[in-house]
Amino acid sequence: MQYRTYGKTGLRVSALGFGGMRLPEVGERVDREKTTAIVHRALEAGVTFFDTHYYYHRQESEAALGEALEGRRDQVVIQTKAPMYTPPTPEDTLRGRLETALTRLRTDYIDVYLNHMLNWERWCDPANGRAFLKLARQAQDEGLVRHVGFSSHDTPENVTKLIDTGEFECMVVQYNLLDLRNAEAIAHAAEQGMGVAVMGPVGGGRLAAPSPEIQSLLPGKTASTAELALRFVLSNPAVSVAMSGMNTIEMVEENARTASLDTPLTDAEREAVAAALEEKKRLSDLYCTGCNYCMPCPEGVAIPHIFSLMNTARLYGLTDWARRRYAPLGPDHRRGWLNASACIECGECEEKCPQNIPIIEQLKECHEGLSSEDPDE
Repeated sequence: MQYRTYGKTGLRVSALGFGGMRLPEVGERVDREKTTAIVHRALEAGVTFFDTHYYYHRQESEAALGEALEGRRDQVVIQTKAPMYTPPTPEDTLRGRLETALTRLRTDYIDVYLNHMLNWERWCDPANGRAFLKLARQAQDEGLVRHVGFSSHDTPENVTKLIDTGEFECMVVQYNLLDLRNAEAIAHAAEQGMGVAVMGPVGGGRLAAPSPEIQSLLPGKTASTAELALRFVLSNPAVSVAMSGMNTIEMVEENARTASLDTPLTDAEREAVAAALEEKKRLSDLYCTGCNYCMPCPEGVAIPHIFSLMNTARLYGLTDWARRRYAPLGPDHRRGWLNASACIECGECEEKCPQNIPIIEQLKECHEGLSSEDPDE
């Protein structure tokens, strides 16, 4: 296992981090026995960084990890997150959430405490950004929290503004082969001495599926698409740790093998891969830029989402993943999104599209491709 310093925190962490967002479940409950077995295998493989959140798994993630890590506290770095976007109440105070997290994690202190999903607007809200800092600084004085950071899904420009406040020692942002938007913000954070933890290094599971197109970017040099994805992230010198939500022992072992390789991608290889992926993104934007001007569809067809799935299949070869995401679209979909077969060809979307995309015809192609065995049939 490779180990790196988590920025100005000074903590030494494994390059592969264990994310507590996708623990194995039985029904709607975390499977504690399986979770403990997976966590112990991760520890054996050299993983020392464990990330969770107050609300993950309906508030079970912290407790499940605390149980699995009991007796190993001195071997690990624990990072958890405060849900500042949920207003406190007299019964559910910010301080109470921190104390609950400590109890669930079975620890006297949290190594890294993050303001979860912080964006610039929330930072400027005294009830969010300032309230979190007041809580965190007091907890640091009491020895309950050692280091303070944030996680964010904001624009790269706003992430950079958060970095430049100088208030944080580390951050968590998304970065992977399919989403390179935060590359400059990550480099800037590292220049400021901050630790950088990456969420979604395997594209939220998309890159776990085999893709000959992506593997061909480095022919003969990777055993799987997932390996290339993780190696790409870890080869960025500004990245401290890549966090993966691993819910099987097999996933732990595969990712640990990759994070243990002493042959990172060279700068030239990483730049070549990034350039090829940027070209694919350019081609993707020729089909649909995701501007959402076509929405809402009066019939409920999820037009940009469907086009995004088709582009993922067509350009990246992640066909099986795209079909699995297309299949649930329908009346029972959690967001009420319908698939392309619900289109009645009213033409409202085409009138609004700044790209002048023949949306009606492309929806037919998408439905045929994502419903069949071959999206090019």
